[in-house]
Amino acid sequence: MGEDHAKQIRSIKVLMLPWLAHGHITPFLELAKKLILRNFHIYFCSSPINLNSIKPKLIIDPNFSNSIQLVELHLPSLPDLPPHYHTMKGLPPHLLPTLEKALDMTKPELSNILETLKPDLLIYDRLPIWLPDLASSMNIQPISFITGGAAMTSFLYHCIKCSDRQFPFPKLYPDFSKIKFTQESAEYSSTDSGRDSAIGAVEMLGKSRGVVLIRTSRELEGKYMDYLYASLGKKVVPVGSLVPDVILVNH
Repeated sequence: MGEDHAKQIRSIKVLMLPWLAHGHITPFLELAKKLILRNFHIYFCSSPINLNSIKPKLIIDPNFSNSIQLVELHLPSLPDLPPHYHTMKGLPPHLLPTLEKALDMTKPELSNILETLKPDLLIYDRLPIWLPDLASSMNIQPISFITGGAAMTSFLYHCIKCSDRQFPFPKLYPDFSKIKFTQESAEYSSTDSGRDSAIGAVEMLGKSRGVVLIRTSRELEGKYMDYLYASLGKKVVPVGSLVPDVILVNH
């Protein structure tokens, strides 16, 4: 009976891997803080330089440091991409394809991380594109987390997947006919240095298992969430705005 009870209260283990930009890392971290209140244990995975920047945000509360475990992902040091460029912060724009390439080369290390930690769930971002398939092959449920809003995501989805039809919300983009995305343009490999981030994000949505998390609320973007649900055939779950708490320091 004691063993059965232990199984019932066991934390759900989640590996989170945001894109290497603080505009993605911050909402992932805020979502992690929400999840630990619901008996989740979080493995928060990113490059060492990104993890170093968020450590101070975790030490302010013992619950964070106990339930959010930082996991270093070591990108290869390519000739133009030393470790201090393993982040979008301060990255010269022309090195973005190189950073994406470096992340794409981490499959052996991420395979080892998943095999070692054995999480129940993987919450992933827009890259690397092979990650949800890798998780599924290890019987780990992959779940997409959209850090942008539902309006933008539904528009991009329509442009890429339904470009032959008028966008159903013309007020969002009245001149839809000038947008030229095609299904053929979505057919790229994970090693293409010129991959389009919007197309990649849409492709990743299709790999999410049964549910998609999105940084918004139904009150603000309900109709766009419904459009995504109808298009994807997956439950679209809003997780709120995920605005970080303001910490006041007394001097």
